[in-house]
Amino acid sequence: MFTININTLGCAKNLVDSEVMTGLLQETGYKTTDIPEEADIIIVNTCGFINDAKEESINAVLDAARHKREGKCRALIVTGCLSQRYRDELLKEIPEIDGLIGTGEVPRITWVVKEAVEGKRPVLVDIPSYLYNHEVPRVILTPRHTAYLKIAEGCNNRCAYCAIPMIRGGYRSRTVDSIVTEARQLAETGVREVNLIGQDTTRYGHDLYGEFKLDELLEQLAGVEQLSWIRVLYTYPTHYTDRLIDVIARHSKICNYLDIPLQHADDVILRSMQRQGTSRDILSLIEKLRSRIPGLALRTSFIVGFPGETEERFQTLLDFIKSVRFDRIGVFTFSPEEGTPAAAMPGQVPDEIKEERRDRLLRIQQEISLEKNRAKVGRNLSVLIEGKDQTEQEIYFGRTEFDAPEVDGTIYVKGYGLNPGNLVQVRVTHAYEHDLIGEITK
Repeated sequence: MFTININTLGCAKNLVDSEVMTGLLQETGYKTTDIPEEADIIIVNTCGFINDAKEESINAVLDAARHKREGKCRALIVTGCLSQRYRDELLKEIPEIDGLIGTGEVPRITWVVKEAVEGKRPVLVDIPSYLYNHEVPRVILTPRHTAYLKIAEGCNNRCAYCAIPMIRGGYRSRTVDSIVTEARQLAETGVREVNLIGQDTTRYGHDLYGEFKLDELLEQLAGVEQLSWIRVLYTYPTHYTDRLIDVIARHSKICNYLDIPLQHADDVILRSMQRQGTSRDILSLIEKLRSRIPGLALRTSFIVGFPGETEERFQTLLDFIKSVRFDRIGVFTFSPEEGTPAAAMPGQVPDEIKEERRDRLLRIQQEISLEKNRAKVGRNLSVLIEGKDQTEQEIYFGRTEFDAPEVDGTIYVKGYGLNPGNLVQVRVTHAYEHDLIGEITK
């Protein structure tokens, strides 16, 4: 059988799709490799969210096309968000593409590979409706102690700047039983941390059960004995319930960490973005979360340079950040996406101003992050070991419950005989803007 390389671009949700495709391909008998030069077939699982992501995906496809021209690659298949949005353009502009599927065709990947190798150039792009479950073979591509758990697919929020509903379809939840069963399966293989993902995790269950059910899901996941950490990512601020907050506060396995993408803090901009709620609503939620979940770490993301964002409205955002003092912040410059209302709005902000505002915001956040990290010096924290430093003997690195994989900080510790997945107690000795240094206490 042929050897296949899958190159995944974009978010963790896309990574789960690649893990499912890998499982389906291996079940059929294909081998997989991390080295594209060794592959007979290269699959590029693309991201099409914003301009920078699209450019990265196009470059990855072009690089794979080079392997096809100059190396042993026999077939190039493009999947994911870019395929869903730009099927015809990709097929026309990159003739090396031998097969193409959209976001809803993941379970047909083995058929597409077979057709592509036979020279038939299959193309499968339709309205996305697929949602994997615990019965689908899946090969975890993250370190074996941590995994992403996709609890839903698609989105119903219709924010003015976002193309995700066009790319991924409407919101659809997996059942509680399916998710909990998969969590148990993952735990049995050595996974100690699960990170719950979806376009909007706090909406979970509304389409299936008629009400938000993330609280019930978390309650059941907390009963999976082998799991140590359960982390909730990508929550929408207006979908929090008191029941959900109570469950997070009550269970020690559920990380005191919440990711709440807010996008802005000026009410005029929030209305233009078609976001639900006001800045006052956001502040009220943050106050409630912090009062009922002691020690909570909050991560958020903002878009700067949205159409109509004057200097005064941007200053409102800066003042908000200084006041709220988030633990982690991601910042994006506005990207006008085809087919979205925001792309045609008046008051478009020049790119150089967007970038200057992003840099200004990040400088403020760096100061806040440094102060918050310095406050951890002397504290004992649980640390999930990720690996060993290759340049320093006896130095390991890991994460606290206040740090999500890939996007947040790292803590470096001196130790002996540690393995990825070990949970150890560490006293923090030094702090920097993003990372910490500590020593094992027991």
